Amino acid sequence: MTEDLISKKELLEQTGISYGQLYRWKRKNLIPEDWFIRKSSFTGQETFFPRESILTRIDRIKNMKDELSLDELADVFSPSVSNKVLTRVEIERKHLVTPISIHLFLESGSEKEKQTFSFEEMLCIYVLDQALASGQMNREEGILLVQTFQAYYSKFQDKGCDIILTRKMGIPLFTMLTTGSEVYFDTGVKEVLRLSLNTYLEQLKVKLSESEGF
Repeated sequence: MTEDLISKKELLEQTGISYGQLYRWKRKNLIPEDWFIRKSSFTGQETFFPRESILTRIDRIKNMKDELSLDELADVFSPSVSNKVLTRVEIERKHLVTPISIHLFLESGSEKEKQTFSFEEMLCIYVLDQALASGQMNREEGILLVQTFQAYYSKFQDKGCDIILTRKMGIPLFTMLTTGSEVYFDTGVKEVLRLSLNTYLEQLKVKLSESEGF
């Protein structure tokens, strides 16, 4: 499948940003280097971008740049997890996730009375919370999601990844893969949910920043 691209000229016209802003945001790591794709055109070499990704990213930068510095935005868009540690009391006080999702996360593991969570664990609970809220995943599948995340998320450190829930004859299966990867299933397999962990990582960082008064 051919990737839908947008030229730099069209991008600047459609978003209303300047050439200088685009490359300043690139230097500040707000826009990934590998999104700048050089291709031959009838006018010579031209720069293109993955359309949906760049338009979404620029919209988010424009919406948040008055509240966060460029360095803080770079952290939000970074695929790296924070080293922040949160207590259960803090998570509930900040309303980051529902108590039901915290309870289900604890039920999925061996530390059922755990009161302190790493940022990666917090991300797992946040993804679980969003998937449950979609109404497309049941409680038993939620436990399977947590187990899949905990087993494989570390293999995608500093890279974007997605997690897919499929069902075949009612049997659920979770798959984790690098963001943007194409995946094909045999007939009879239904893709129920595709969760962008990078998107949820960004959302969680923004929520934490907002809850801390940025």
